[in-house]
Amino acid sequence: MPYVSTDGARIFYTDSGGQDRPAVVLGHGFFMDLSMFAPQAEYLEARGFRVLCWDARGHGATDSDPEQSFTYWDSARDMFAVMDAAGVEHAVLGGMSQGGYAVLRAALLAPERVDALLLFDTEAGDSPEEQREEYRGLFAAWTNPEVPIGQLSEGLAGQLIGGTVVDQSPWRYKWAASDRTAIRAAAQTLIERESLLDRLAEITCPALVLRGEHDGSSTAEKSAALAAGLPASGPVVTIPDAGHAANWTAPDLVNDALGEFLTRLTSSPVR
Repeated sequence: MPYVSTDGARIFYTDSGGQDRPAVVLGHGFFMDLSMFAPQAEYLEARGFRVLCWDARGHGATDSDPEQSFTYWDSARDMFAVMDAAGVEHAVLGGMSQGGYAVLRAALLAPERVDALLLFDTEAGDSPEEQREEYRGLFAAWTNPEVPIGQLSEGLAGQLIGGTVVDQSPWRYKWAASDRTAIRAAAQTLIERESLLDRLAEITCPALVLRGEHDGSSTAEKSAALAAGLPASGPVVTIPDAGHAANWTAPDLVNDALGEFLTRLTSSPVR
């Protein structure tokens, strides 16, 4: 299985392979892992794209110290390290929620390596203090082994995944089997992230901003601010009846929007 070592982490990633195909790199949301993009990876690979997915620090099969602090700028560099290891000079970068925080920073760090952005259920702002307090309470409970995981995951699955019980059950199973302390440093990164709203105008590559209709985290207002701030973004694409993980619970609709965007980008049909 492919890994690449970066400053403070050993990043796990997958690569569909192929040197001559356009590349798409996808980063997942908090409490998830690269498998959340399985519906998009299958769709893109079937249409001739090379797909790289990677596990963020504190998540999935990536090895990182849960006590070593990092920022989403470091996560962006982790993404570039994955691209370097795979021999990919430039790509379309996609991210869901915290993955979106990383790809926005990647576009600011090395715009020449970013062909376009796919921004799923994410935002450019920071968290207000009220939300930070909510996060602190959640993460304190999550990393406390005396708090039953079932009690936490039942409410979290509805907010974070949405959809049906069938949609949520794979993630609840993974959470129950995971090392709950692994997210400590990642949790601080999420809480302390800074706003990029005043820097969005620097990101001039094409961008797709997409959200689930019932996403209570990446709200319609936040998504609209993200799209309005990016010079080459179109209007927000809203996936009806979906929540925060629209790409997982409504993959066909998300893939349709993804295919339409990439068709415009590549000037050739993506069907």
